[in-house]
Amino acid sequence: MPTNFPEYVDVDYDDGDGEDPVDYQHINDKIEKAIEVTRDGLEQYENPAVMWTGGKDSTLVLYFVKEVAEQYDLEVPPAIFIDHYQHFDAIHDFVDRWADEWDLDVIYARNEDIGQYVGENDLEPGDDIPVDELGDHNRHHVENILEYEEETFPFLLDTYAGNHLLKTVALNDALEEYDVDGVISGVRWDEQEARADETFFSPRHDPDIYPPHDRVQPILQFDEAAVWEAFWNFVVPDTVAEFPDGGYVPQSDDDLPNDLTQDDIPVSPKYFAGFRSLGSEISTEKSDEDPAWLQDLEGTTERAGRAQDKEDLMERLRDLGYM
Repeated sequence: MPTNFPEYVDVDYDDGDGEDPVDYQHINDKIEKAIEVTRDGLEQYENPAVMWTGGKDSTLVLYFVKEVAEQYDLEVPPAIFIDHYQHFDAIHDFVDRWADEWDLDVIYARNEDIGQYVGENDLEPGDDIPVDELGDHNRHHVENILEYEEETFPFLLDTYAGNHLLKTVALNDALEEYDVDGVISGVRWDEQEARADETFFSPRHDPDIYPPHDRVQPILQFDEAAVWEAFWNFVVPDTVAEFPDGGYVPQSDDDLPNDLTQDDIPVSPKYFAGFRSLGSEISTEKSDEDPAWLQDLEGTTERAGRAQDKEDLMERLRDLGYM
């Protein structure tokens, strides 16, 4: 381990190597492993943080963090929400609602340099931003890290330059500002090919690319169906007092028990509306009209509506620090 990463961290970086979701066949096996990894993450790192997008995976991780913290008398770390300026309004509303409900400390990571230029020039997604209008920090990333040679880049999340500047730079700046040493995230093996070889504790120690830290990944072993099984049988019943203790799977947006509404449930309304993966408002499409958990999860691709995946950018973006 490099000397610039804290020596107090003692985790098994090979844990999960060569495994996949079928190695954890029952939902209880998946939950048991998630609890184990989450506990290590909260105990091993002095300044951990939870990545929270408002999506199902990161909200499931947040559930485990809250449950483990309560069970073992540990602190709930702050949540980092990357505001890339192109979220669905419903995502902001959901995060605000449940951050207040769960009394969370939320760090809003933004690339303020780009946000200010966009605001001052009244730009819309897809409009070009001149590289020479950026500050030194962003120009360094564009010219030296991305080796991007164009004079402009589009203000669009799901592109190579746009994704890196709006999400990864914003995240890395927040990690540095808050001295975060462990990032607890909702990455899954089955979600995207570039994530299939991840381990439960994944080092990110190269100071030339990102502030040295570890990625703690408690739900690698969940597939999409298991995430929803966990939600309707554990997350929602444990969170919402009026929800049936034995669980319940709603068949539509108006099929919630005991007069509950979508606002009462810690599941983004975008999933009720047919989205299976939440990216930007501009470049993410719904998969079907049915709620996400009722769609053909085995026969179709979860992230088919995400433009960054269509453009095969994920591997390059993850090398630069993307989740």
